[in-house]
Amino acid sequence: MTESQAITPVIQAETIAAIRRFGRYYTRQLGLLGEGLLKSDFSLTEARVLYELAHRPAPTAADLSRDLALDAGYLSRILKAFDQRGLITRSLSPHDGRQTLLTLTAAGAAAFAPLDRASQQDVRAMIDRLSQPQAAELVSAMRTIEQLISTEAPPPPPVILRPHRLGDLGWIAHRQAILYAQEYGWDETYEALAAEILAAFVKRHDPKTERGWIAERDGVVMGSVFVMRASATVAKLRLLYAEPAVRGTGLGRRLVDACIDFARDSGYRTLTLWTNDVLLPARRIYQAAGFTCVDTQPHQSFGKHLVGETWDLVL
Repeated sequence: MTESQAITPVIQAETIAAIRRFGRYYTRQLGLLGEGLLKSDFSLTEARVLYELAHRPAPTAADLSRDLALDAGYLSRILKAFDQRGLITRSLSPHDGRQTLLTLTAAGAAAFAPLDRASQQDVRAMIDRLSQPQAAELVSAMRTIEQLISTEAPPPPPVILRPHRLGDLGWIAHRQAILYAQEYGWDETYEALAAEILAAFVKRHDPKTERGWIAERDGVVMGSVFVMRASATVAKLRLLYAEPAVRGTGLGRRLVDACIDFARDSGYRTLTLWTNDVLLPARRIYQAAGFTCVDTQPHQSFGKHLVGETWDLVL
């Protein structure tokens, strides 16, 4: 970090105050200041240890102490109290006789269950008033906080495939146009084409024969693809794209495979697509999935001289 990038004393003081203010708000909002967490007889730390024991396959005390940043002596006292209440059992590791593994007993699981339910209910009550975009924004903001203050690189959240919903199609036309302009120099006529394709999809959409998949990570769109009906026996794969951040992760192939499976299950005999020779990463995905280039035609589109290609897959 250069001197010009360093936080100034004034900004540092304001940042510290803001973080402490958020901490006070957060602990009050989640009800963490009471004598017992969630109206139970467990403290916040005890409840967190119970959570870890309920969600880990037999950790050791050293594991818990390290991962929760707990003093070993303090953790030992908590575990001793759990022992006395019959909430945990201890057993020697089959791989290392020097290590003792911790597991919840049936009584421990029963003690944790109402805590887990109450916590979920409290959070649900907080987010019930949020719209879907607001909930996604909240999750994204929390992820940003984790990433910025963490001393470890957290694993990226998974990318899920979901059906398209309101607002997706306009974003896809916009985002693809931006990416193709940046990467290939295409002009605004590509955005017009993508918008026309998506508008036609919405107007005639039959979920039995057509489908769209939106790739999403933490509420952020990471890619998309569509299957659209061409005839009773032929379907078209259209508008495949993936954000640069997730390229090379196999997402493009996941999207194409979803199209192939849907087209096959829907009774189509052929899945066809049209692409351009400059879109090399997409062409490699199509080829690996079993598509064959059956036709090429030079054309002038999107402000460029291109070679259009038709690829077919017999299902």
